[in-house]
Amino acid sequence: MIDRRGFGKALGVGTGAAALSVAGLQSASAAQTLPMAVPTAVPAAAPTAASGGRTGFPRLKQIRAGLLDVGYAELGPAHGPAVICLHGWPYDIHSYVDVAPLLAEQGYRVIVPYLRGHGTTRFLSDRTFRNAQQSAIALDVIALMDALKIEKAVLAGFDWGSRTADIVAALWPERCKALVSVSGYLITNREAQLSPIAPQAEHTWWYQYYFATERGRQAMETPKLRHDLTRFVWDTVSPTWDFDDATFERTAAAFENPDYAAVVIHNYRWRLSLADGEPRYDGLEKRLAARPYIDVPTITLDPERDPFTAPGNGSTYRDRFTGKYEHRTLTGIGHNLPQEAPTAFAQAVVDVDHF
Repeated sequence: MIDRRGFGKALGVGTGAAALSVAGLQSASAAQTLPMAVPTAVPAAAPTAASGGRTGFPRLKQIRAGLLDVGYAELGPAHGPAVICLHGWPYDIHSYVDVAPLLAEQGYRVIVPYLRGHGTTRFLSDRTFRNAQQSAIALDVIALMDALKIEKAVLAGFDWGSRTADIVAALWPERCKALVSVSGYLITNREAQLSPIAPQAEHTWWYQYYFATERGRQAMETPKLRHDLTRFVWDTVSPTWDFDDATFERTAAAFENPDYAAVVIHNYRWRLSLADGEPRYDGLEKRLAARPYIDVPTITLDPERDPFTAPGNGSTYRDRFTGKYEHRTLTGIGHNLPQEAPTAFAQAVVDVDHF
């Protein structure tokens, strides 16, 4: 999930002046009335989608990219402008099961990959360290783009996906046409992570500290405990999302990846400096620790009912974005924003592509 330094409870946060008309959004379904701004040559009335409207993707694909054999969904025309949608924890590609068809119908080539350790994505070598430090995951996206011959794409994500997209936009802006980042600027500064934060915020990060223990590691390696833990996170961070058991189970299948526990545990321990990364990424991490600016066109989205949403309606990270920029707060929406409010998320992708 998001960087604990950016944590804050924000109920009743308003929408910024430049935002799309979502100030009255109280549920995912309410977001579906928004007209989409579409490319020239495409009809102005774009489709909308209700959360839970679809249950899966067409046949998934696999491609060797860098250290991985990446599993991914692909929708839309092969030569359309590329959009790469990145999921977080504890989620998978189904966070975009309604977003991806909306964008594909607008002529976009939509790529939705499983992150390392999730779903059908596998490490090519048993000898590769199951590393989940932020720069390694960002390089997975660059390798995937290279393998798919995508020179530049709109990157859109939430949770781990926001952080990964932020890093690509900051370090390799030539590969990022534009950015949609839920919860704003999530690049991790490990030194800052060492300092305590407010007790309420520490409480919300309970699983991060749990994963720092041997008990937490064993829980992630035990199927029943892993299932119940991740379901509990879903319930608590999306308090207004009325999803059914089948929706969760479709995503939970991705957690059966043999490297899932190792990747998740390393990610959270690495953030707290309780686990080492790899020396080959030291140069990148040094640059990221300096909190680099993001110059590409960006829309940031804050889900108002997400307990990790920072107060201030995006003000806590506004200075990190130096290009064309807009902030939107979605009232009544929780952590899994793309799946809870798919049309609003797709709208942001199309809008930022036309900044």
